[in-house]
Amino acid sequence: MDLLRFITAGSVDDGKSTLIGRLLYDSKNILVDQLEQLEKQTKNKEAGAIDLALLTDGLRAEREQGITIDVAYRYFTTPKRKFIIADAPGHVQYTRNMITGASNANLIIILIDARQGVVEQTRRHSIIASLLKIPHVVVAINKMDLVEFSRDVYNNIVIDYAKVAKQLGLNDVTYIPMSALAGDNIVDKSERMKWFEGKPLLQFLEGVEIDNDINHTESRFQVQLVIRPQTEELHDYRGYAGKVISGVYKKGDRVRILPAGNESVISKLEIAGVEAEEVFAPQSVVIQLKDDIDISRGDSIVKADQNLQVSNEVEALLCWMDEKPLQPGNKYYLQHGSRLVRAVVRNVEYKLDVNTLQQQPVEGPVKLNEVVKATLKTASPLAFDSYDKIAANGSAVLIDETSNSTVAAVLFK
Repeated sequence: MDLLRFITAGSVDDGKSTLIGRLLYDSKNILVDQLEQLEKQTKNKEAGAIDLALLTDGLRAEREQGITIDVAYRYFTTPKRKFIIADAPGHVQYTRNMITGASNANLIIILIDARQGVVEQTRRHSIIASLLKIPHVVVAINKMDLVEFSRDVYNNIVIDYAKVAKQLGLNDVTYIPMSALAGDNIVDKSERMKWFEGKPLLQFLEGVEIDNDINHTESRFQVQLVIRPQTEELHDYRGYAGKVISGVYKKGDRVRILPAGNESVISKLEIAGVEAEEVFAPQSVVIQLKDDIDISRGDSIVKADQNLQVSNEVEALLCWMDEKPLQPGNKYYLQHGSRLVRAVVRNVEYKLDVNTLQQQPVEGPVKLNEVVKATLKTASPLAFDSYDKIAANGSAVLIDETSNSTVAAVLFK
């Protein structure tokens, strides 16, 4: 059973938390004790309705304000698929939270209030989806019950959003009219929108194909652990454990170890202790090589005939996530997968407007939630791809040396 990671995004009061609550409730993924607690906390008891938004609005500040200000993660399972949901905040001042939640998502659900149509927040969330190369987009046109389930209202919003999608290069876009509060087109098809010929949301999520989202052409593997048992039985055993980021590896493949550049041949492949003739993304495996080579955690093993950037200088987009502003010349740790190196931000070229994608001059220090193009200088070379090519090998985080906290998301150019 495969796993689908998706994120919900929208303007305040578009119904993101209610949508997730409805998904969990109608798919029977709420435990009895959770349901009892939900009933106690629901304010709208006179209406006889449970406030499903409380399932995800976990922070006290969120409940008091009636908004989502942090990324809430929820897990649920159906007979067909496992899911991880990230409920992202809609406010512009929480751009960092949305980027964090969307960074490894297969799909994004962008909610639109049927009464409001496409608004500025819709465009901003769509721009972030485009920036992070999220493969699949669902436009959930919510609150259709408040526009009398009008087909014309739905069609007009589809026309408006299609212009945004074309401008941003969003190719796989699916539109679903719904009412998260009433449950129309969430788990079951709505009897009040018989004109809609598509699938309800859960059925669509269960069936969306994500196998092609992984690059199976370019082979990337980063060492997480060097296994040296040094027992009598396994005296000469040397295995390199990690996750196949992309591509396929076969026994007998000639490979290159980066950043050093040494070459060898794969002598053995293992999955959970069982020998395999080939492995592929996103499997966790152990690779053994014919030659004894000095290989450490964070080194990359790639096919010998494939190109991968290796450099001490990296151009990247940074989404700044720290209250303390970024100043060029500041030193940080850069965590690229399992490789940790010291890094300096040498210069900041421009700021990216997340509402328009326009490049703007940088005046003063880079502040919280700003996205900028910068050059990083690392103490030792990195082996990396551009984020556009292989997102999983083209992203990293900057970590403050003093507090050990993440201060920026990094997308390599």
